[in-house]
Amino acid sequence: MTEHAPDCGKPSPHEPTVDCSEVIAEVWTLLDGECTAETKARLREHLEACPGCLRHYGVEEQIKALIARKCSGEKAPRQLYERVRLQISHTTIIRREG
Repeated sequence: MTEHAPDCGKPSPHEPTVDCSEVIAEVWTLLDGECTAETKARLREHLEACPGCLRHYGVEEQIKALIARKCSGEKAPRQLYERVRLQISHTTIIRREG
């Protein structure tokens, strides 16, 4: 699956070397606690300064929480993850348009 960076606008002036696509690619390592302390700090700083990436992070966080609740901590099949992700994205788009 290919991740697309959200339309974030300008990069954070505090982190000009961090590209939004890098942040999006690392979101799951942050959510799963699998990144280094340095990477965690860098990602958190970018998320605080970039509303588009923060929204994307929030959606991923909701997906992870929903899957954890519905699967009782078992690893969800990738197909289920994709279906839930599409439904949440669809619902978000409808709410923004409505």
